[in-house]
Amino acid sequence: MQPQLPFDSRDPQIARLCDLQPKQSADCFVLLAGKEKSKTREGKPYYRVILRDAKRATTSMIWSDSTFFPECDSVWRPGQFYKVRGRYQETDFGPQFDLEKIRPVEAGDEDHGFRTGELVPSTRFNVEEMFTELISISSQQITEGPLRKLVIELLMEHQHDIRQIGAAAKNHHAFTGGYLEHVLSVTRLAMQFADKYADYYPDMQPPLSKSLVAAGAILHDIGKIHELKYAPTGSTYTAAGRLVGHIFIGRDMIRDKARSIPDLNPETLLRLEHIIISHQSLPEWGSPIAPSTPEALLVAEADNLDAKFHELAATLMVPPTPGEEFTTRENPLRRAIFRGLAEKNTQSATTESAK
Repeated sequence: MQPQLPFDSRDPQIARLCDLQPKQSADCFVLLAGKEKSKTREGKPYYRVILRDAKRATTSMIWSDSTFFPECDSVWRPGQFYKVRGRYQETDFGPQFDLEKIRPVEAGDEDHGFRTGELVPSTRFNVEEMFTELISISSQQITEGPLRKLVIELLMEHQHDIRQIGAAAKNHHAFTGGYLEHVLSVTRLAMQFADKYADYYPDMQPPLSKSLVAAGAILHDIGKIHELKYAPTGSTYTAAGRLVGHIFIGRDMIRDKARSIPDLNPETLLRLEHIIISHQSLPEWGSPIAPSTPEALLVAEADNLDAKFHELAATLMVPPTPGEEFTTRENPLRRAIFRGLAEKNTQSATTESAK
């Protein structure tokens, strides 16, 4: 187990990390997604290294007496791609990869299956199509010309980041393109809510504004453009993100843009700002004020539902162990999610493994 040993022509074929079965040994291309240094109870240093591809993340424990420790300590870099050899395990602490060899990706590895797109967690959906749909919704659903101009100009000015960053540093939609996927999903959901309740309560004074619902949903997280910084390992917080936060950054971005649109109705701007600062509903969730308009309530509920359902779905997309009725609580929701009765899941796992 010497880290400097080369991979040669006699090495086994490359396998994808996400395809490995428990106790299977293989060579894989991986992204070193994280490296966290800690100490044992005896005071000895060790590293918890995250090796992953687009579909699976594993942990490699590098202890102080490991031959890998010096290189891990001084050479290995998060965000870099590596070729590794080792054994995949599923433990009580999650998926684990026991390293035998490791080296940085080299020229020529593409001939053997190295593809960055297969290693970086990304949205399942077409980014260009999602962005085009956001522009289309803005054009068709926002009937106030000045408000429509504000939304579309902000989208176009920040389209590169909108297409790339995750919606968060962790938990929901924390992957390349995750911001755009989340914003579009929230917008679709909020517009469905608006269609229902505008028809259901036609006598509200003032009536529900679908234009404001669309604008607020599209821009509710616009401050994350400056709150987060993109990296293949996942978005990280900027200084402004940590000290100010995306809610106030987003409100300021909208105010700055509004100065160049003098015919924007002041009350429309005020209502849009309220949607932005209240979209996380409660002070303990991050908003300084609770939703106090119909439009703000719909956007806040759509945002919360989309984020929570993504976390639940991601938890249930992890393959169950035979007979598993509930997931563990090691998930963003911090609750055990019911999969089904044990007998059914045992049969399902057996059928899946036989394929």
